Amino acid sequence: MVVIRLSRGGSKARPFFNIVVTDKRVRRDGAFIERVGFYNPTARGAEETLRLALDRITYWKGVGAQASDTVERLIKQATAKAVA
Repeated sequence: MVVIRLSRGGSKARPFFNIVVTDKRVRRDGAFIERVGFYNPTARGAEETLRLALDRITYWKGVGAQASDTVERLIKQATAKAVA
């Protein structure tokens, strides 16, 4: 099964997450099919917190990929921000 989930990067106490499309059996930070965005929860000032390629996420969901709960929440945030 193909899933859309977070892959952790960054350093200790400074997390940075890539939002990736991957096979469910692959470990969290392992190989992935496509990187569709990023999430930086510790962004300050003018740094960008969230960037998603919504067209690619729509494509992957259309072919059966399941998004994790956290990624679903981030997608809703991004779409609300894009509409506003």
